[in-house]
Amino acid sequence: MPDAPDPDPAPPEADPRWFELFNEIGIIAQLSRARFEAAQPDGLTLPQFIVLNHCVRLGDGKAPLDLARAFQTPKASLTNTLAGLEARGLVEMRPNPRDGRSKLVHLTPAGRARREAAVAAVSAGFAPLGAALEPGLVDGLLPALGALRRLLDANR
Repeated sequence: MPDAPDPDPAPPEADPRWFELFNEIGIIAQLSRARFEAAQPDGLTLPQFIVLNHCVRLGDGKAPLDLARAFQTPKASLTNTLAGLEARGLVEMRPNPRDGRSKLVHLTPAGRARREAAVAAVSAGFAPLGAALEPGLVDGLLPALGALRRLLDANR
């Protein structure tokens, strides 16, 4: 007769490096957000930029609820972000042709241009840091960080 499975298996051994890794990522995120927002001449916030960037990278015409799910943020928070972008003329809410009750988010030409300006501003703001880093560090980090992002995204 086979042994019954252990009803209370021991959890996997904790590896403190995981905490260290995500602690560093969290601190970097906080510092980079402050630097990003300080580099924007017109007060564009990071959540607003994230919407613009998402729509450029993955296409616009998505429902607010789909965007909230993609960003793992409450719909009310995203609605507030979209209202700010719409007031600035960077996005427009169009009726959903498949469902007359909902709207879809579309970038305006000004929104696309503002995303490009934000990328240029933040890139220029981070450029001086490059001189303080080892040559090739960024090139070495990008594949590993991309792999980590894909893993986290697949395991939401």
